[in-house]
Amino acid sequence: MTTAPYARDKTMTPEEVVDRLSSGMTIGIGGWGSRRKPMALVRALLRSSVTDLTVISYGGPDVGLLAAAGRIRRLVTAFVTLDSIPLEPHYRAARQRGAFALTEIDEAMFMWGLHAAANRLPFLPVRAGLGSDVMRVNPELRTVTSPYEDGEEFVAMPALRMDAALVHLNRADRLGNGRYLGPDPYFDDLFCEAADAAYVSCERLLETRELTEGAGALQTLLVQRHSVTGVVETPGGAHFTSCVPDHPRDEPFQKAYAAAAADPVAWADFAARFLPPDGDEKSYREAVRVWHEEQK
Repeated sequence: MTTAPYARDKTMTPEEVVDRLSSGMTIGIGGWGSRRKPMALVRALLRSSVTDLTVISYGGPDVGLLAAAGRIRRLVTAFVTLDSIPLEPHYRAARQRGAFALTEIDEAMFMWGLHAAANRLPFLPVRAGLGSDVMRVNPELRTVTSPYEDGEEFVAMPALRMDAALVHLNRADRLGNGRYLGPDPYFDDLFCEAADAAYVSCERLLETRELTEGAGALQTLLVQRHSVTGVVETPGGAHFTSCVPDHPRDEPFQKAYAAAAADPVAWADFAARFLPPDGDEKSYREAVRVWHEEQK
């Protein structure tokens, strides 16, 4: 990969990313469940005053934390899970009290909504959802009939357009190219392409040459600079979710998170320790390190 003469350095801090976000936006968050979530960017968002968000996500603790903080107006999702803990506890509590509107759709419908937005189409036809309660609980959805001889009926899945997308990858360069090294891309490229602005956090920044040399299949160079607005180097920035092969999910910490979420007093203590409004990523990592020392 060569660097074009007009290419520019897009490196930013988490706080600079959040400064470009505003209340009322539609924000997409990449990753899947409790896997490779851009948690450093989510934590920076929590330290801001940005609220009233429409969040589009294959949800995990990103959704849970934003729900606990009352930042979500509407959620568009196929699920919200911690993987090894089936249902994200803050999400469950928020839904039980009717804290935000929910558009819950099939995983394949979600994917085609991303494809439609990435290709600047108003919708794409999909079979998923037909004959299910998805159509009943989302009465705004429409169907379309094939104009060809088959005359088949499809769900017209609307485009999931976003004002901004947040994703986390294993490696990136300063220009906005990003590579995943784990087993699954989790649709992060579609999130970036479906958004007006996309911000990529990564475990490690590399020179462009290093990004492409000796790193395996070129198709893992998933995210291209043309769809990226900013790049943030955040080692451990997916914590406590997994970012293999760099690090697994921090299961002990996730269990502590879920346990604290079950009790308002315990959650206040957890948030004060790990998510203070005057904190940053460095203080978060140190608090987590100390916590692990205490568990020994």
